[in-house]
Amino acid sequence: MRQLLSHTSGYEDYAPQDYIIPEWTKPTTPEDLLNKWAKKPLDFDPGTQWQYSNTNYVLAGKIFEKATGEQLVPFLHKNIFEPLGMATAGDCSVTKTPEDAVAYTRYGLGPARPALREAPGWYFAAGELCMTPSDLAKWDIAFLQRKILSAKSYAEFEREVLLNNGDYTHYALGLELGELDHIPAISHSGEVSGFLAESYMYPTRDVAVIVSSNQDGTDLITPLEREIAQWVLEPERRGRAASMGDAPRAELDQVQGIVEGLQAGKINRALFTANANFYFSDAALGDFKTSLAPLGKLKSVTRRVAESRGGMKERGYRAEFETKSVWLSIYMTDDGLYEQFLVVEDF
Repeated sequence: MRQLLSHTSGYEDYAPQDYIIPEWTKPTTPEDLLNKWAKKPLDFDPGTQWQYSNTNYVLAGKIFEKATGEQLVPFLHKNIFEPLGMATAGDCSVTKTPEDAVAYTRYGLGPARPALREAPGWYFAAGELCMTPSDLAKWDIAFLQRKILSAKSYAEFEREVLLNNGDYTHYALGLELGELDHIPAISHSGEVSGFLAESYMYPTRDVAVIVSSNQDGTDLITPLEREIAQWVLEPERRGRAASMGDAPRAELDQVQGIVEGLQAGKINRALFTANANFYFSDAALGDFKTSLAPLGKLKSVTRRVAESRGGMKERGYRAEFETKSVWLSIYMTDDGLYEQFLVVEDF
């Protein structure tokens, strides 16, 4: 069961496509899915690899029903949805209403068009639940506040499953494990034809972010989730990040002037500290001239990093020449002198 829930079982995924295929427009049953897919040879020996497979969760759902004698979705209603007030949560294939959002897709960069929908039976325990973002948030809150389940069960939810050789999977039981700027993140995304969803929980901050979309042709939910999380979790860092592209013109002009000087093998030593002036020896300036001059005209300088380190301002810029771009790694003292001005090849 742990291998099924952690995608380390080796069962082949019956639905890896990110677009609807003809077979999915015809009704099926979990039993039919398992007869076709769970009887195939395994893709790898259990526990030796991590590979996402919807087949795992169809199997897990049927094992649950056989062991308990109850149907999965009614059990969830009784034990989770109703106690948490998740009134809209249910089986997508049987709870459609006229108020539901229309599903859309795109072909290339074309306009949004109504998407075909899967027929009943295709997802079962692998993803047949639908609900509003507000109701999904109720589950996230219950997870963060340790409601419904025991503390031991929540600990198992979050415990990373390792491969047989000890390698990481960054996956627990139905949950991806990651981080946002060193803040632990527990997440999972969802996708059916025309709909995308993403739920991120940040347990050390008691925060959850949910983003959903009724259009599957644009990957907007992931950058939007990160943007919202940064605003909520690290407003000071987010403020600095927002200002990266809005560096004062005088700052960019000065950096650009220094780079253009380096193309000619010259610097204004009054702008640099003693340490930096030591770095810019005659031999170093000669190398800067011979390596940067062939790059042609400096077209632009954009700031990408605005941090602090060692009591100084840390700045990172991308300098784009006619033939290629380079990275500038810079430290500035409080009195406005350059302690570091490195030019590094950018790939």
